Amino acid sequence: MRPADLTRLVLLAAIWGGSFLFVRMAVGAIGPLWLTELRVGLAAIAMLIYARAAGFALNLVQNWRPYLVLGVLNTALPWGLYAWSGKHIGASYMAILNAAAPWFAAVCGAIWLGEKFSWRKSLGLALGMLGVALLVGFGPIAVSAEVLLAVLACIGATACYALAGVYVKKRAGKLAPRALTVGSLVAASAVVMPFLPAPPAAAAFTWQVTLAVLGISLLCSAAAYLIYFRLIADVGPTRTFTVTFLIPVFGTLWGALFLDEPVGMSTLAGGAVIVIATALVLEIGKRRTATLGG
Repeated sequence: MRPADLTRLVLLAAIWGGSFLFVRMAVGAIGPLWLTELRVGLAAIAMLIYARAAGFALNLVQNWRPYLVLGVLNTALPWGLYAWSGKHIGASYMAILNAAAPWFAAVCGAIWLGEKFSWRKSLGLALGMLGVALLVGFGPIAVSAEVLLAVLACIGATACYALAGVYVKKRAGKLAPRALTVGSLVAASAVVMPFLPAPPAAAAFTWQVTLAVLGISLLCSAAAYLIYFRLIADVGPTRTFTVTFLIPVFGTLWGALFLDEPVGMSTLAGGAVIVIATALVLEIGKRRTATLGG
């Protein structure tokens, strides 16, 4: 991997790790639904401008169904779940639990795509559950019903990502990733809108909250996708997916630096076990049979 690609990978992890920080900064003031709507809405506007400048067509009429499905599964529902979780658990917890995405991708791939479920993946899932138990049961946050529900919501969000991945492979694989991203953001904004409560008071939008909303929508959602697509094109999806291992590092770092969130040994131990579990599920380091031209 070239230094420029490695820099982009680390930058992407730092940006996506920051999304959990921004959730914690804003959700208490404006609520999870408004945070989710502002995030998807502003990101959709930014990406529509990008689509116009880049000159690629969305074909909203022809492709409304995959945009709607992915808008719900890959955007509105998981982002809403993370926003709600941010009321009860810290940025470090959310960032570490986000690493569970490959676990559900492996399970869904085995069920619906016929992918092999190896002993590495089985061990990874078992270790992953142990890591979550360490993180929650012995972490610095007192365990309560709200905390447990927030943890389950984060894990549910990663399951949504996995289901979205299965849908893309089975039903939407021919559509350009950029078009899917923009179309799903537009659809997600429309889906969340009917469920919005009364708008938060203008006083709720302090400079910190405004910064968090702009950061999570324009930086963590719109700009991050552009970096992500560049990495996919330059180094391929497998190497790009290793960003999963770096997100918990930055999520924990930003939470500790800017929110004074406690980081105990149980947080570090649970996070380490979850990252190792993710590496096993992704079968990092497994020898693969060489193919012609590879």
